[in-house]
Amino acid sequence: MTSKQRAYLRALAHKLDTIFQVGKGGIGENMCVQISDALEARELIKLRVLENCDYNAREAAEIISEKVNAEVVQVIGTKFVLYRESEDKKKIVLPS
Repeated sequence: MTSKQRAYLRALAHKLDTIFQVGKGGIGENMCVQISDALEARELIKLRVLENCDYNAREAAEIISEKVNAEVVQVIGTKFVLYRESEDKKKIVLPS
């Protein structure tokens, strides 16, 4: 992913609400399935790491992105943004 594409996705993610929270339960298989489903439906999602989590936002973003085959777009504080192109419902057209 180029820096121009990443900047475009960051701009789109700015107005998104957080739809998942990683807490003391950690990153389970069920959570990864739900995140994968959300990425298929939306392509771009925002997640948050709670204070009581064993991971910081960067670690959680890397672990989850690897498990669901997504790109980490941005990590700021306790929030991070993931992107994965949808196979069926493509909505976002990245600049070349």
